[in-house]
Amino acid sequence: MELSVWFFILSALFLGWSSGANNASNIFGTAVVSKMLKFRTAAVISGIFVILGSVISGGGTTKTLNDLGSVNALAGSFAVAAGAGISIILMIRSKLLVSSAQVIVGAIIGWNLFTDSPTDYFSLYKILLSWITSPIIAAVFGFLLFKLMKATVLKWKIHLLEFDTYTRFGLILAGALASYSFGANNIANVMGMFVSSVQLPDLPIAHIFVLNGEQQLFLLGGISIAVGIFTYGNQVINTVSEDFNRISPITGFVAVSAEILVLFLFTSQKLEQFFIRSNLPPVPLVPLSTTQAFIGAIIGTGIAKDPHSVNFKVLGKIASGWVIAPAVAGLITFVSLFFVQNVFEQKVILSEPYELTASVMTELSSEGIRTEAIGSLVNVRFKTKKEFRVELLQRSRFTKEQLYKIFSCSIIDSFYIDTNRLYKNFDISLLTPEQLQEIKKQHGEAFNHKIDFQQALFRSRTVWGAANDTLSTIELHKTMTTLEDLFRVSAASHN
Repeated sequence: MELSVWFFILSALFLGWSSGANNASNIFGTAVVSKMLKFRTAAVISGIFVILGSVISGGGTTKTLNDLGSVNALAGSFAVAAGAGISIILMIRSKLLVSSAQVIVGAIIGWNLFTDSPTDYFSLYKILLSWITSPIIAAVFGFLLFKLMKATVLKWKIHLLEFDTYTRFGLILAGALASYSFGANNIANVMGMFVSSVQLPDLPIAHIFVLNGEQQLFLLGGISIAVGIFTYGNQVINTVSEDFNRISPITGFVAVSAEILVLFLFTSQKLEQFFIRSNLPPVPLVPLSTTQAFIGAIIGTGIAKDPHSVNFKVLGKIASGWVIAPAVAGLITFVSLFFVQNVFEQKVILSEPYELTASVMTELSSEGIRTEAIGSLVNVRFKTKKEFRVELLQRSRFTKEQLYKIFSCSIIDSFYIDTNRLYKNFDISLLTPEQLQEIKKQHGEAFNHKIDFQQALFRSRTVWGAANDTLSTIELHKTMTTLEDLFRVSAASHN
């Protein structure tokens, strides 16, 4: 990997470091402040499990973040990560608990505004909804877990020293699981914007297993989070120690346990599939605010103990940080992009050509978008998104959602089906003989739009699955995405 690429990735490592420092208190704060566990021990345990969670389970939430805004240039990714990292540090200095999920969303929207890129409002809606629902769900879990604890463990006649031993073990176990869940859920915030702009070859590890390019980025991000916890997490814990002194070790254990359940709920792809198989609505896989989940859990536990013990004034101060942080991150990112582009003369967005075709027009019409006014633009290629947007808006007043759909369908996203790549870079056992034959039929075919590629390769629903239920649709979508990545032609070839 070139030295310049490493330089740009440094901003992601800085973001990971600041995220780890900021969230250390949500994982082991109670255990450290109550002297149940030394900080160094807590940091080592947390660091190990954050890295494991990042590498093993970190892919689930990345797609939602990339859908929100696809940062496709290294310099742009650098500015986004730097803006988010600086925002976290500023919030820490202001003694406001925030989350990397909040600042990265603000930073990506700042990139969208600067580059005049459309924002996927459906993805934004899912993320914002999770910010509202996650603390509520965490509060419910905290309330129920404390009631369960009070009805069982707290009634047992256990010697005080023995009880302290059990509590310490419980805090260690809960902290380790919370660290794993934190790494799995939040690594997308740290490295997600680099997944599409940095391509790394597979890395064999001692002939035991192989790390793909995405997992290597997640490993780097996980290490940076762990370093942040170890080097600066103690200072953050000391900053909020006054609040944690009011939290007993048992309350802390219950709160962290509730936090784990919420992070797992919004991260696990297997749990999503279980909900679907059980005919239950799936929980969206989105990068979650661990701070919000932890605060919600503390409130739920406090209500279970004594409703009058909850200080809603403090809650109001914390909530203000949740609003301020994304706005600050968006502003800092916008300014950073200006300097990166105009002072350092770096591309913060790669030019992506667009073209309306007959098949694209058909797809747009099926989505309920009136295409009569833009019929004259068919087969006209536009070199930039801005140029294309101007022409569209001159002909009709499309909504932001409609513009997003038009951009998504019209972008030149070239594909070339080569079965040699299939045998070399794909696990053939994942395909049925019929599916493999369907791919071979298209060998040598080239496509300039994703919908053309999909219609040609996946036209036989009997071969690829009827997709008449939610789970089949998700599995089909995963297969399509994998094959798209396999046969996609690099962007440089059609610029």
